[in-house]
Amino acid sequence: MSQYAIINTGSKQYRVEPNHVIEIERFDFPEDQKQVTLDQVLLVRDGEKIHVGNPWVKGASVLCDNLGEFRGPKVVSLKYRRRKASRKKHGHRQDLLRLLVKEIKF
Repeated sequence: MSQYAIINTGSKQYRVEPNHVIEIERFDFPEDQKQVTLDQVLLVRDGEKIHVGNPWVKGASVLCDNLGEFRGPKVVSLKYRRRKASRKKHGHRQDLLRLLVKEIKF
């Protein structure tokens, strides 16, 4: 069986496996840092064993390589009413971070 983990970052949950690329919301960390450690691990599966945290699994972390930052697709929010000049158009692009999962430590 494969090894995977479920992590929490940016108030979202992701299922990660070794050697997979994930795209998460950007968070603050030093610019010259090439490796990122995510320590909010909710669940770890290692072979047949499953470890569930309450809320986090103690001693578990996910080691990732930083592949760079980029901006997500533009999301347009449009409010329209039938009156003249009564419309609002807002756009938003989220800053994202691309990570390569190297290993799951447990």
